[in-house]
Amino acid sequence: MTANILPGLSYPLGATVLQTGVNFCIASKDAEAIDLLLFDGPEDPKPARVICLDPKLNKTAYYWHVLVPDVGEGQVYAYRAHGKYWPEAGFRFDASKVLLDPYAHAVVGWQNYDRQAAGLLEYDNCATALRAVVVAPSTQVVQGMKPGSYDWEGDRPLGTALASSVIYEMHVGGFTRNPNSGVAPHKRGTYAGVIEKIPYLKQLGITAVELLPIHEFDEDDAPPDRKNYWGYSTLSFFSPHRAYSSCKDPLGPVREFRDMVKALHQAGIEVILDVVFNHTAEGSDTGPTLSYRGLWNDAYYMLETNKTFYSNYSGCGNTVNANHPVTRNLVIDSLRYWVAEMHVDGFRFDLASALSRDHSGRVLERPPVLWSIEADPILAKAKIIAEAWDAGGLYQVGSFVGDRFAEWNGPYRDDMRRFIKSEPNTIGTAAQRILGSPDIFSHPERDPNRSINFVTCHDGFTMNDLVSYNEKHNLANGEANRDGGNHNHSWNCGVEGPTDDPEIEALRLKQIKNFFTVLFLSQGTPMILMGDEVRRTQQGNNNAYCQDNELSWFDWSRVESQAELLRFVQMLISKSKSLALMEREELLDVEPDSRQPNIVWHGTKRHKPDWGSKSHALAFELNHPAAQEHLYVIINAYWELLPFELPPLMHTDHQWRRIVDTSLPSPDDFCELDTAPIVTDGIYRVPGRSSVILYRK
Repeated sequence: MTANILPGLSYPLGATVLQTGVNFCIASKDAEAIDLLLFDGPEDPKPARVICLDPKLNKTAYYWHVLVPDVGEGQVYAYRAHGKYWPEAGFRFDASKVLLDPYAHAVVGWQNYDRQAAGLLEYDNCATALRAVVVAPSTQVVQGMKPGSYDWEGDRPLGTALASSVIYEMHVGGFTRNPNSGVAPHKRGTYAGVIEKIPYLKQLGITAVELLPIHEFDEDDAPPDRKNYWGYSTLSFFSPHRAYSSCKDPLGPVREFRDMVKALHQAGIEVILDVVFNHTAEGSDTGPTLSYRGLWNDAYYMLETNKTFYSNYSGCGNTVNANHPVTRNLVIDSLRYWVAEMHVDGFRFDLASALSRDHSGRVLERPPVLWSIEADPILAKAKIIAEAWDAGGLYQVGSFVGDRFAEWNGPYRDDMRRFIKSEPNTIGTAAQRILGSPDIFSHPERDPNRSINFVTCHDGFTMNDLVSYNEKHNLANGEANRDGGNHNHSWNCGVEGPTDDPEIEALRLKQIKNFFTVLFLSQGTPMILMGDEVRRTQQGNNNAYCQDNELSWFDWSRVESQAELLRFVQMLISKSKSLALMEREELLDVEPDSRQPNIVWHGTKRHKPDWGSKSHALAFELNHPAAQEHLYVIINAYWELLPFELPPLMHTDHQWRRIVDTSLPSPDDFCELDTAPIVTDGIYRVPGRSSVILYRK
């Protein structure tokens, strides 16, 4: 080893900028030797220097480390790992492969990247491999660390309560990539593009964006001639995706992502990341060697009895062995980094149930990684949201571990679709979903807002397509329409796909308004999908994961053409956020005479809800005595007009005012309280497939 190079330290992992140089540290128990490669430029075909680590000097327990004094922030680096290639025993060392640091904070080398070359045994892929960039933290994390120069200007995560939250599931690239976005060409589809559209998000009224994966991912992990658009193919759990940055220098994505977070926070909007800790871009046993499998295969992945093969509870070829101590540390360190260094407000864990399995796939009663997330003090204020199932058949909605995790409420999506569609046997389950799903989340002290309610998300039909297609239309994906879900509970309202029939178009718009109305009146935290507020369509494609084109992008022309729906959603969000009834942290009381905030069920007749299998109509009263808020809500999912009795007014100065009637054209579909028409009759006649909200205070 060169004289001025020091042995270094086993902590922190990754590349740490110190006052005396950069400490490099990587985990690999069974490697026989590790080479640190230092490149002068991001795309250089060969390293300028190779530092061979001596296991006697540069290895402590599982960790290889070295301190290089004459490098700093911006240094490009990678590794080679020497050892056995013996897949049957779980070893996949291949010294011909250049490996990415699992703790890389920025990734370069995309211009020459070749995924196929990384999968060829004993083929030197140095010229086409990805590399990491040394990034200095914005604050001093350990003694002797040299902070970077980024100025957060006093920014802090916002800490908005779930009870006050409205989540907008959004794709960073797709939000502004369309040429009609009005964003400058070099900023379309970037973090900077999101900044330019913050006024739209603020006007919409949402309180948080939940970003589809922005961890660096492999766009080439997709069918031929297509791209991985959604991003569920993670390469690096610490790096912001470079393709979403308008700044092309090595440190640009880190800087621009921070700019976006800071700007969103200034607008009062939180940032939640969709994180994919259940699998990586390395795929199955036939996939490329990019990082993890070339360093410590059986620590990072679950392997079958014949260790040549990977357990596949993710449906993507491999499953991360998240409860291995080294991998668990990586997960926790990643989450801490995004909270402490990138100021994000929370995380949605993709296929989170996969994280509850041990190395053999057995479901653990108290999975260490999930309890570590739950109890970590740095993550204490972060929102943590579980997609509480995996592709191996494990379904844990209502039984997911911990006291803090919120959960995507999949049954809410399915049951509300069936109810609004007018399917039989749906009235009882619809009532449960409106009430916060106490039949699923049965703990009496559980905050009902930990149910993340949604009708649509990235995976499946958009709201427009939900009311426009009976069947999926995924031929453009190149998989003969076999991909994507087959049980969509959708209804095309009479014609498959686009139509010029004004009656069908009016019905579709009304159904969309019905979905939004019931979503924002249900106890729990509402989440809406990007573009649903302006009827974004994917032309019936319910699995657009590989469609990085106008099929998936936000169409900004619809902001004008669908102004009626946009206004309706804006007013619905604004009204729901203004009501104490909608910001409760306890379940509503079901006692009619309760002095606590309560719900009273009705049917077409007062106090006579029809829970029968053929019932399609539901009315309910929402009362908050202390706030003097009283709502009467009618959801008529029947296809014909029904008359509903209204509760009598208790005082002569009380009046029912009609705020919402989805059967009416704009602006009468949603009225401001001070201009809302007074309802003088004791009967309100609700047309078929319509929703009504009456208000008195």
